[in-house]
Amino acid sequence: MNFAENLKILRNAKQISQTKLATELNISTKTNSHWETGYSEPSISQLIQLSNFFEITVDELVGKID
Repeated sequence: MNFAENLKILRNAKQISQTKLATELNISTKTNSHWETGYSEPSISQLIQLSNFFEITVDELVGKID
């Protein structure tokens, strides 16, 4: 599974909207939408922020699980 798919699954599991996640991370809803569709990807610092928010590792977030 890739980052975009993981992000959407994680967000839906927390039952929050793209708007709510964007507000929590201080990003635009458009940015979040682009991440979930694979149009763009977050920076390293944003990946860390996302992993902290979802309480998972960056490896888990980006789909690198051995």
